[in-house]
Amino acid sequence: MSGQGVPADFSGHMLDLDEDDDLEVFSKNTSVADGSIVLDSPSSMVNQYRLEYNDEEQQETITKDLFVSVDNPESHVTTIETFITYRVVTKTTRSEFDSSEYEVRRRYQEFLWLRSRLEESHPTLIVNPLPEKFVMKGLVERFSEDFIETRRKALDRFLNKISVHPILSYSEHVKVFLTAQELQPHRKQGPGFLTRMGETVRAVANSVRGLKSRPEEFILMQDYVEDFSNKITSVDKVTQRIIKEQKEYLDELKQYGPTYSQWAEAEEDLSDSLKGVANCVERCSKETGDHIDHLSQVLVPALHEYVLCAETVKAVMRRRDNIQAEFEARNDALASRKADQETVSTLLYPHTPTENHTYLQEEVDSLADRLEMANIALKEDWSRWQNNMRSDLRSAFLSTTEKNIEYYEKVSLKFTSQYTQTLHEMSIRADQAF
Repeated sequence: MSGQGVPADFSGHMLDLDEDDDLEVFSKNTSVADGSIVLDSPSSMVNQYRLEYNDEEQQETITKDLFVSVDNPESHVTTIETFITYRVVTKTTRSEFDSSEYEVRRRYQEFLWLRSRLEESHPTLIVNPLPEKFVMKGLVERFSEDFIETRRKALDRFLNKISVHPILSYSEHVKVFLTAQELQPHRKQGPGFLTRMGETVRAVANSVRGLKSRPEEFILMQDYVEDFSNKITSVDKVTQRIIKEQKEYLDELKQYGPTYSQWAEAEEDLSDSLKGVANCVERCSKETGDHIDHLSQVLVPALHEYVLCAETVKAVMRRRDNIQAEFEARNDALASRKADQETVSTLLYPHTPTENHTYLQEEVDSLADRLEMANIALKEDWSRWQNNMRSDLRSAFLSTTEKNIEYYEKVSLKFTSQYTQTLHEMSIRADQAF
């Protein structure tokens, strides 16, 4: 079967921290054309890479012809339910759209409908995941401002991923979602319950039957995804633990500051120094809170998105395997029927195949074509997904690195200096007193 191949060696494309490809920012040439030297501090190196990365993003934006944004969430309360709708604004220059700009309102369930339709229409394309229906325990409460804003960003990202996809963005379902004021009539269309049940039964039967031999390139994909899923899940858990510990540290800081303020009132000779520590603790609390917000709003969503992405890719590969399994089953049935009917068919109708034989042959040919197209689609989307994944995670990690450097420059150095100075003064006072 034809199609773009995948790299034979996947090991050099994982998220190992000791890989040169993933630490490219730390190997940039610090010299410039005129012979001057760029500062080699961590922050300057990150900024240098950021400029180059933004140039690539800007170039990609210029070629876009479909722009979608999700904003302005509104709460709706009925006697039956409470739900949030989001404004979806679309601007486009594509000729298949009747207008250049659209504005509709959509609720979360309608985003689910769109994703479901895209997966049904393109089973071996990787459709970006949506945020979970219910928020993860311990982060934010449902329908709180934080939850709504977190979901809005995720929905905006979901549509923007689709809008730049060379196949999904041209789907009729996407066009309807972006343009139809009322989506309910379109949601009623689609495969019926019995059709969906039949597809589910066939998928289960195929998974039980298994494959004779999965192509090597898809074996490598499967191994890559499993390894990636384990790593990104571990990083996500570590990040969650860091945020939890930072929040505990922030709670302690908030109790720590007032203690020094009260102490300053009782120690006239050390009042200025103790007030300085209290002010430093207050600034440290503010910077720590900003640092936690950045991790929660930038790094955590990126990591968790690709935790979900890994499961999405696994599901896509299972659907590809189901297509292959169905093809193999029909092909085996055809071969068996040919063998069983060869003698009888030759004696009775030496030049005419049976009707069932012809129908089964057509079905096998159709499945062979479907399998080939599925393989081609997955291999092309796989490369695209890998590029997007590296770009997204690199951006999130670089932004977090910048914030970490800024945080420790503002907090650790200043706080340590102020605290050390105060301890020194207190030591002098104690020596003088005794």
